[in-house]
Amino acid sequence: MLVRFLVPANVRHNSGGNVYNARLIQGLRTLGVAVETLAVDGSWPEASASERRRLGVLLGAGDPGVDQLRVEITPETVTLVDGLIACGAPDELEYAAAAGQHIWVLQHMPSPSHPDGEGRSLRAAAGVICTSSSAAASASEKHGLPASRVALPGTDPAPVASGTAPPHIIAVAALLPNKDQLLTVAALARLQDLPWSASLVGTDDADPAYASRVRAAIASYGMEGRVRVTGQLVGTALADEWDRTDLSLLVSRAEAFGLVVTESLARGIPVIVREGTGAVDALGLAGRLAGRLAGRLDGKPGGGSYAVPGAAVGLAGPEGNLPDVLAAVIRQWLVDGSLRVGWRAAALAAREQLPGWNSTARNVLEILGVPTEEAPAEEMPAEEAPAEGTPTAAATAGGQ
Repeated sequence: MLVRFLVPANVRHNSGGNVYNARLIQGLRTLGVAVETLAVDGSWPEASASERRRLGVLLGAGDPGVDQLRVEITPETVTLVDGLIACGAPDELEYAAAAGQHIWVLQHMPSPSHPDGEGRSLRAAAGVICTSSSAAASASEKHGLPASRVALPGTDPAPVASGTAPPHIIAVAALLPNKDQLLTVAALARLQDLPWSASLVGTDDADPAYASRVRAAIASYGMEGRVRVTGQLVGTALADEWDRTDLSLLVSRAEAFGLVVTESLARGIPVIVREGTGAVDALGLAGRLAGRLAGRLDGKPGGGSYAVPGAAVGLAGPEGNLPDVLAAVIRQWLVDGSLRVGWRAAALAAREQLPGWNSTARNVLEILGVPTEEAPAEEMPAEEAPAEGTPTAAATAGGQ
C-alpha cells in the first residue's frame, strides 16, 4: 500500500500544518508504510488555472498531457490532500470523485477566505480527517459533514524547562495579525512595574508590514530591553529559549488546535490561551490526560482540588480593553506564587501523558484503512528531546 500525500509548496515556514504534515509522514514511515510526498506548486489556496490543472492530473482526473505529467494511481494507492490545497481546487476534487478516484482531505483548520470551495471539496472527498475537534465541528456546522474523523497532533518529547529569575515569558508564533502579537505587547506594557522578560519567537518574514508594527509598538512602550523579537529560531538557539521560559502565551484570534500549547506543556511550561479557539482544546486535552482538569479553564479548581496547566482568557469585546484583560491574568501569575506553583505542577503532570506522533500516525492509518507492515516503534522517553533540526511548530508556528 502506498500513501500519496499532496502538500502545498507555497507554505515554506514551519506552520502548524507543515509541522503536522512532516511529523505524520515520519510517523507513517516509522510504522512501515510507504509514503510519496508531492509538494504541489501554486499559491494555495489562490492557485492559477494552470496550477489547478496540474493538480487535477496528480489526482488522476485531468488531462494527462499537461506539462507531460504522467501519474499512475493503482488500487493500492491512497491519496491524501492537504486542506489548504483542497479548498482552492473544488473543481479538481469533484472531477476526481467523478472519475472514481478516492481522495481523502486532511483538514488542519477552516478556510474563512474560501468557504464555498472548502465545502465542495470536503463533500467530494472520500473522507475527511481533521486535526482537531474544533476543525471537525466547523466542518459539521458549515458543510454538513458529521462523519469527519479526528487525528489529534502528537508531541515531541522534550526536557523540562529550567526557567529564569525574573520569570521569562514566551510567545511562539509567526508574526502575523491572527497571532495578535500587538495584543501581547500592549498587555506586557501594562506590567512594567513588575520584573519579567519576554521573547516573541517566530518568523518575521511572513508579513513584514505587521512585523514592523510589532517592533514599533515595543519601541513606543520603551520595552526594547525587555521584549525581544528573535525571528525564526532552530536547534540550540530554540532549545535555549525554551529552557529559560516560565510561561507561554498563545492568544491567536483563531486557532484550530495550537501545537505550541502541547510543545510548551512537554517542557513543563504552563500556557495562557484565548478562550473560544482550538488552543483551549489542546490545553483541555493535556489536562484531561493528566487527570488534572475539571470544570473551568480559568486557573481555578473546578469540581476538585487541583489546578490546570494555565488559563483560557476571554478576549472578546472592545479592542481597547483586551490588553487590560490579558495583563490582569499575567499579573496574577507574576505576583501569586501559589498560582505559579499550581500551574507548573499541572503542566508537569500533563507532560507525562502527552501522546506522541506515532499515535497520530496510527490514528490516520486506522481511518484510512491502511495496514502497517511493522510493529509500532516505541515513543522516546519523556526526558529525551528530538534530534536537532526536527521540525517543530516552535520554529515559526505560523499556522496555515
